[in-house]
Amino acid sequence: MLKTLTLGALAWSLQAGAQEALAGARAADEIRLTSVQTGEPETILAEAMTAEGAEACFRTPMSLALLTETYAVYERPAPEPGPGCLDARRLRADLATGTAVAFLSEREVAPGMDRVVAIYPDGRAYAWIQLNEKAGK
Repeated sequence: MLKTLTLGALAWSLQAGAQEALAGARAADEIRLTSVQTGEPETILAEAMTAEGAEACFRTPMSLALLTETYAVYERPAPEPGPGCLDARRLRADLATGTAVAFLSEREVAPGMDRVVAIYPDGRAYAWIQLNEKAGK
């Protein structure tokens, strides 16, 4: 019972914190990735953004080759099903096979949570918030 309550509280906290963390990006139609060189998030080109809950979907004209040389790859992407445009099951499979690449957008957008962005070679891209190692993941 205690474990169920704890997991429920954590899920609520994640959703609430994720929505708050994405609010700024939605308002400005801005997506940022963390630079390998500086360690700081930088705005990338993003078009046709839609956002719902803790998810955002968009397109970028930037090449995957440029992105992987410039921005930090996220080692443990774990998109979860949500109410938005992101198909978590498909995206997980594509990340596992290398069809899409996950990048660190911003670390600790809320306590224990990172913003992650996955990008396909054709420019389709998805952003979400997930628990990080500080949250026990």
